[in-house]
Amino acid sequence: MIQPDFDKYPDGLVPAIVQDAGTREVLMLGYMNEAALRATEAGPYVTFYSRSRQELWTKGATSGHYLHRQALLLDCDSDCILVMALPEGPVCHTGAATCFGAANTPASFLPALEAVISDRIANPEANSYVAGLYRKGINKIAQKVGEEAVELVIEAKDQDEALFKGEAADLLFHYLILLQAKGLRLQDIEQVLEARHRKPAVTG
Repeated sequence: MIQPDFDKYPDGLVPAIVQDAGTREVLMLGYMNEAALRATEAGPYVTFYSRSRQELWTKGATSGHYLHRQALLLDCDSDCILVMALPEGPVCHTGAATCFGAANTPASFLPALEAVISDRIANPEANSYVAGLYRKGINKIAQKVGEEAVELVIEAKDQDEALFKGEAADLLFHYLILLQAKGLRLQDIEQVLEARHRKPAVTG
């Protein structure tokens, strides 16, 4: 939980800069009062305070273009919030990807897929495979990852590239579900790998 200095502003609204957690592109600028901030912290979506309507509004509630909150950071003066989020569709009301006219082309589809998985978990539907598997619990999810891993190993022994890629995709998909079931994201695992890469080799 972060605590901005809302008293610095006469209207009690702190600027909130939204950055794509995957591409690092700056998406938009909004404003938050304490209620909007706490609603965003509770998640899974980003909520702002509308200065024109004088009320809280969750980005995407009307358009369906939600911002999936990933992290909230406070600047050094405690008077500006950086919101790391994954957008579901264009962010600007004009239909543009960002409010600054920049393209927001993801370097990888995986952050978007993680956002979809997160949404299926947070807002389960009767016909959702992800929601159904998640409801069965961590043991069933882990079992499914193991099954997909075995199928990938078996397929690796053959020469059908399309089938191998399909099994690899199945394994990665279920692995992402398992990570979220453990409260983690792929970025957390990337950080572990990066730390290992940067660790000096032991010589002797």
